[in-house]
Amino acid sequence: MNLISRAEELILLAIIGLGDEAYGISILEFLEDKTGKAWSFAQIYDPLDRLTRKGYVRKRPGGSTPERGGRPRSFYTLTADGREALLEIRRVVDSVWGCVPKNALI
Repeated sequence: MNLISRAEELILLAIIGLGDEAYGISILEFLEDKTGKAWSFAQIYDPLDRLTRKGYVRKRPGGSTPERGGRPRSFYTLTADGREALLEIRRVVDSVWGCVPKNALI
């Protein structure tokens, strides 16, 4: 069983949450907002590259923008395999949390 990492899980969830606006900077800002922590470009783009290679996300070019010096943005969408990977990690985490006694963290 090859489980995705926590960072990969959060990035996939960000892609779902952002819908058609899921590109590198919007993913970074989404995660900073939701986690309350700073994220570096490497923390976003390295997992995005892995997720693309695994077939969990599809990368598509967008239009170029003047603020990016004419370089196009890359937009990301979740694939069916990515959806399955998210469901699997959720199942595993829920199963493990289910073994923790209710008062163990008090």
